[in-house]
Amino acid sequence: MKRIVLFLTIVALALVYVRSVVATPQHHKGTTTLTGVVLGPDDKPVPHAAVTYQSSGGNAPHAVHADAHGHFTIANLRADNYDMRASGKGVFSEWEKNVTVHRGQTKSVTLRLVYAKEVPKAYVKGKPNPQ
Repeated sequence: MKRIVLFLTIVALALVYVRSVVATPQHHKGTTTLTGVVLGPDDKPVPHAAVTYQSSGGNAPHAVHADAHGHFTIANLRADNYDMRASGKGVFSEWEKNVTVHRGQTKSVTLRLVYAKEVPKAYVKGKPNPQ
């Protein structure tokens, strides 16, 4: 009889523990997402722009590409501070430094490409030929 009571007590405690774990929201590492858009110097989305990102400590540099509408998503990141930069058609954005994301958070960023010394040909409309 004592064995049965002990067994039932253990089973009941195990069920209570499992229920409390399932009921508690879990935030695992890798649940952070960075999304955004890359805009050119003309304020239009830059299709297929490259987006480079790394933790602000300089660890684990990676790159993704924007879609045909200039939008990008970087999923399954650790909660951390990130530095980001975009490039497209020979133009780069400034580094967006210390973009802080917390566990379970989705953060949106706009990266704007800026001209350097010269305007790349991809952004200059052809001049009409004088005849």
